[in-house]
Amino acid sequence: MTNAMLRLLIADGNDRDGRAKRADAVGRTTSQAFAAVVADLAPEAVCTLVNPADADAVSGADFAAFHGMVLTGSTLRLAEDGPSVRRQLDLMRAALEAGLPVFGSCWGMQVAAAVAGGDVGENPRGPEYGFARRIAPTGDGAAHPLLAGRGLAWDAPAIHLDAVLGAPPGARVLAANAVLDVQAIEIRYGRGLFRGTQYHPETDLDELAAMLRLSAEDIVSAGFAADHAAVEGFSREVEGLAGDDDAARRQRAWRLGVGTDILEAGQRRREIGNFLTSLS
Repeated sequence: MTNAMLRLLIADGNDRDGRAKRADAVGRTTSQAFAAVVADLAPEAVCTLVNPADADAVSGADFAAFHGMVLTGSTLRLAEDGPSVRRQLDLMRAALEAGLPVFGSCWGMQVAAAVAGGDVGENPRGPEYGFARRIAPTGDGAAHPLLAGRGLAWDAPAIHLDAVLGAPPGARVLAANAVLDVQAIEIRYGRGLFRGTQYHPETDLDELAAMLRLSAEDIVSAGFAADHAAVEGFSREVEGLAGDDDAARRQRAWRLGVGTDILEAGQRRREIGNFLTSLS
């Protein structure tokens, strides 16, 4: 398969309210941002965007028309168990049972794990806001194609309260860090294969800064910042990582305590590129 033949279904994990807030803050929805990353990595790929949280969005996807599916992050939580959540569980289950390869980050990984019998909930070790730090491959992940090109440890954009606390039966945990035992995973379910991350390889640094501002109240409540002004200061530092001055960007990375590989878009998006390669 060539990139010109690659057809992806990109499902936005947010409901209407979540999409509107994200678009107001960032200028585009989560699925639109993900599609832009795919366009950079595979310019000839064709992406179809859907909103499975909405009753009128996906009644039954024609999975045979696609080579793969992506489920994005979301402000929803599985514990809410409302129609917007159940529709996405149904979509994930149907896609995997149809044999479709699926990638998901954050919410997308949580939905896949829940469908396959894993345990998802609030991480007792606390949330990650800004970056998941010192992620490292497990024994199963060290030579896994999803993590090809990653080093012995890396940092990645991350914003989450919930996480996969227990992997589904038969799943392969690919990466972990001190905060979370499941940072990347492979799940086989039905005829399908899911690969994904709790962190956000698709998120650009200026978008991460905007998402931190949206999460300011939660960040303060978690005790990570004294007040909204402190969150704003941190967000400006993160935003500065996306600037044009390489020296200034490296200095900011040092101040924030993150590896310089997070400054390189290709390295930051490594898992998405590897997923797209697996479809070709």
